[in-house]
Amino acid sequence: MADFRFSFNVLDIGSRERFIETCRRGEAYGYDTVFAADHLGFAAPFPALVAAAAATERLKVGTLVLNAGFWNPALLAREVVTTDVLTGGRLELGLGSGHMKWEFDAAGIPWEPFGPRADRLESTIEELGRLFASEGYPQETATREALGLPGFGPVQRQGFGGSGPPLIVGGTGDRILRIAAEHADVIAIAGLYQVKGRPPGVFRLGTAEEAADRVRYAREQAGDRAGRVEWHALVQLVMETDDREAAAEDLLGRYGDAMTAEEILDTPFLLIGTVEQMAEQILRNRERFGFTYYTVHGPFMDALAPVIERVRARTRPS
Repeated sequence: MADFRFSFNVLDIGSRERFIETCRRGEAYGYDTVFAADHLGFAAPFPALVAAAAATERLKVGTLVLNAGFWNPALLAREVVTTDVLTGGRLELGLGSGHMKWEFDAAGIPWEPFGPRADRLESTIEELGRLFASEGYPQETATREALGLPGFGPVQRQGFGGSGPPLIVGGTGDRILRIAAEHADVIAIAGLYQVKGRPPGVFRLGTAEEAADRVRYAREQAGDRAGRVEWHALVQLVMETDDREAAAEDLLGRYGDAMTAEEILDTPFLLIGTVEQMAEQILRNRERFGFTYYTVHGPFMDALAPVIERVRARTRPS
């Protein structure tokens, strides 16, 4: 079985000092990766990742996830290469199709139906791979040669067919999971589903049965690759409690329109219980779904820390 990795994402960096302290605390807890999102009104991802790597010793940095509709692939390739170089090859690149219509509206970018957005995601991945694998633009190469400068490319040659940093792609729909199955090093099974008949960006939490179905579908699409990729889950809530059942009942007001209390306790996208119970759930989820890479939202970073320690204690070779 694959080893576990744990990560947290940061939206609100606060001050420089606060962000540095958060990253160092996460590293001390044993987290493997810090992620930045790609949403308007929050920190720009790539500068935040460079700062996070500079503040820590081993913490990997990544995007969870970039909105492909916001980025020109040629300009994105420049950002990715620069960040991979400045972080010493610690970048993991997460890409998605975008789902918040208001952000497109605010940025003056035309909102497209899902199909064209998925097409843009796939074409962005393919173009990034081509750019990472190439020798550079002819004009750029000539200038570099004239100045005696070395080539400019990613440090890592793992993802994108061996030409760039590791690639994370995830979602819930068939089309995005097919793209992830073909291209990604990490397949993320998203725990949120667009509510039918509601505006884009109105979500509900997925059940364990839905997660199992999505993993099964993605594995089928990945074929021989299924055993070589990491399987990722984004946990929406970490709640330490001595009474899981009572906590689930209390959460019905938040998730109850679509889930029962039993489903709240069963979904892999929530962790509820004692430290031991949450660690046991993570271990069960590896057997049941294959999830070995977990991300929690920044506010739950402290709550998950003792669970990480317990999981690793139980999985450490004797």
